[in-house]
Amino acid sequence: MSEYVFLFDLDATITKVEILPEISAEIGKDKEMRELTERAMRGEIPFERSFRERVSILKDIPVSKVRKIVENIPLNEQVAAFIRQNSDRCYVITGNLDIWIEDLMKKLGVGHSFYCSKAEVIQVIDKATVVNSFDKPFVAIGDGNNDADMIAAAEIGIGFGGVRDIAPAVLKSATHAAYSEDKLCQFLKQLL
Repeated sequence: MSEYVFLFDLDATITKVEILPEISAEIGKDKEMRELTERAMRGEIPFERSFRERVSILKDIPVSKVRKIVENIPLNEQVAAFIRQNSDRCYVITGNLDIWIEDLMKKLGVGHSFYCSKAEVIQVIDKATVVNSFDKPFVAIGDGNNDADMIAAAEIGIGFGGVRDIAPAVLKSATHAAYSEDKLCQFLKQLL
């Protein structure tokens, strides 16, 4: 069997909630944020456009406050444990901004193994481009429409519906689907 690397989406895959709506709740904009997030996850609006609009909503929150909120985001602990135990083979690919999630990535043990959007000029990540840089066979795990290309390119693509519904585009391109954290981690361990 090939030695896989594992590519994880962050929101609603590693975390139990979407991060941007949690941050926006701090300024009373959570309804607006959730609507934009859901529309992007369903593929109704392009991810990049949605992400830029969502970041704009959050522009007045200090980065230090956002980092504190992200630090307290609940994680799918079995998924997080899998990543920590296999950090040499795990990567996180997320649309979130680097300045918001760096501490969480270090906490997961992938401080040098994550790809994300860059805050300096708001360079939004293209997950399909990132996955093309991996030369080993990889397993990709995600739930939202912006994960579909990553999952389609994987040798094993897993739609994860343990937190929210898996986007139709992900289901269409996934080789597998898991609807509980237990089952997802059980399957991932079999791939080690």
